[in-house]
Amino acid sequence: MSPDSTPHVILTGDRTTGPLHLGHYVGSLRSRVELQHAHTQYLLLADSQALTDNAHAPDKVRHNVLEVALDYLAVGIDPNLSTICVQSALPALSELTLLYLNFVSVARLERNPTIKDEIQARGFGRDIPAGFLCYPAAQAADITAFKATLVPIGDDQTPIIEQTNEIVRRLNRQAARPLLAEARALVPRIGRLPGVDGKAKMSKSQGNALPLSASDDEIAAAVKSMYTDPRHLRASDPGQIEGNVVFTYLDAFDPDAEMVADLKAQYQRGGLGDMTLKRRLTEILQAIIAPIRERRARYSGDLGYVWDVLRAGTERGRTVTETTRKVVIEGLGLFRL
Repeated sequence: MSPDSTPHVILTGDRTTGPLHLGHYVGSLRSRVELQHAHTQYLLLADSQALTDNAHAPDKVRHNVLEVALDYLAVGIDPNLSTICVQSALPALSELTLLYLNFVSVARLERNPTIKDEIQARGFGRDIPAGFLCYPAAQAADITAFKATLVPIGDDQTPIIEQTNEIVRRLNRQAARPLLAEARALVPRIGRLPGVDGKAKMSKSQGNALPLSASDDEIAAAVKSMYTDPRHLRASDPGQIEGNVVFTYLDAFDPDAEMVADLKAQYQRGGLGDMTLKRRLTEILQAIIAPIRERRARYSGDLGYVWDVLRAGTERGRTVTETTRKVVIEGLGLFRL
């Protein structure tokens, strides 16, 4: 899905649990770089949400605020076009989250497919941190606080937008007027990238991610290990496209779609070896990551500038979110001094 020509307010961001990787890039980062030129865009360094399952490691969360900010700048986020904010420094978000929790049931939170999948992936069972279970309400607070109308996300996150809009409608009914606007998801053509092992989506916690700071050697090693078709033993053998991780990555990153289509046809007929495909993918990924890695190194050498960007962006974000907090408080008829 692509945005229409109407200018939108965009809110997106990332949990600060580690540096970003190619999954983030294909799922959201590269679209953010494009969108910032035509829309008002806010990027949230979600350190408060990172604590929901990392409360035992606050140092890790704090350290990765800077790491994720470096990745943003390295991929081409321009702080003159996009506002980068630190979530924990925006108190209106926490207050809105608490208010919104009164407009959603525990049962509804537990039914959210995104939350159900994440709970299962982390093996929480019934020992779920309350903050983690309440993640959809916190996301609703983030989205509405910035008055966002468009949210770039992977396809696995669309239930969060649906639940955000449910909360918005309940609040608007309670206030008997449109306090908040609904948002829509912007899902890229390839919204989820499998890990280099092909077993799950790319994830830091799964250990199958390729970071945006990867060296050329690391990229080559990751591609070499990628799953293709185990029955494709010789180049002359017909090969299968479905489930072939190398072709999934070529679809996501190769700028020559016609060439990829030709490669698929040749692979299916027989006569194309896995190593030929992997060499092409290696060169493409190296060409994408090398300039990102170089810009990241440059920004890492000027951390004073990075902190200035975060301070200025967070101050702008504080002004916007505080305005929304006041609108919600007044709309619900709560007491204000």
